[in-house]
Amino acid sequence: MPLEAPVTIATEGMGARICRACAAVRSGGLYARAVAGAFEGKRGLVLGVANRRSIAWAIAKRLAEAGAELAFTYQGERIEQNVRELAESVSSPLVTECDVRSDEDVARVFEEVGRTFAGGLDLLVHSVAFAAAEDLEGRFTDTPRDRFWLAVEVSAYSLVACARAAEPLMEASGGGAMLTMTYLGGERAVPHYNVMGVAKATLDASVRYLAWDLGQKSIRVNAISAGPVRTLAARSIAGFPTMEAIVEERSPLHRHVEADDVGAAAAYLLSDDARNVTGTTLYVDSGYHAMGM
Repeated sequence: MPLEAPVTIATEGMGARICRACAAVRSGGLYARAVAGAFEGKRGLVLGVANRRSIAWAIAKRLAEAGAELAFTYQGERIEQNVRELAESVSSPLVTECDVRSDEDVARVFEEVGRTFAGGLDLLVHSVAFAAAEDLEGRFTDTPRDRFWLAVEVSAYSLVACARAAEPLMEASGGGAMLTMTYLGGERAVPHYNVMGVAKATLDASVRYLAWDLGQKSIRVNAISAGPVRTLAARSIAGFPTMEAIVEERSPLHRHVEADDVGAAAAYLLSDDARNVTGTTLYVDSGYHAMGM
């Protein structure tokens, strides 16, 4: 019987006609095979992995499982071993330190990436953000000037710096896709998110302007706005458990958001299936962003 021939499935007395292709999708067979090769031959750089619970790692796993070859960066000796062990588990050809506050360091990293990947790059995952712990509690009004700019530099400008360095490598590949992580606190006031909310608002605007600049070279730039995910970074936000509980209570789906949920959405935005999607923020928050109260 040809693949397109219909199959009838009876469910509680109601006939449901689906094609064999759809049946294979439901069983996981055809879909699993399609996804498995979605990133075959693609080369990517992932910034922001700290440990197994990192959103960046959830994304990296999805890409690697679908055939992507990935390079990783880490910040500081404290997490180096974690990153190297995770990178080794997906046969990464490059793990290198990167301080995104240094133009020289960023340039060195992308030079190494270019050498490793024969002068090309297809994917860039930017999951980097920082604000001093004392600025994620109390009043935003009390944020000192130096720590304000530190949060913006690390959390937002780092995407601009990395996009600029990645541009020639992606152009050499005939195009590419960049993805960053944002949060609803850049659009609305979230108690205790404070200066990080301002940094995320800057990041959101940067995504749109980068999408415009790089689109003529077939380079796409998008963001994911995830709900509260239990990561190492989340622990530094005062009242995080309350944020998480409110999202689960008031979102349409009433569900907790897992890092793997974000990984699945990221795989779509970075794939060729999203070839006409750029300058966009995809919300993975059980629908919380759509609610008025």
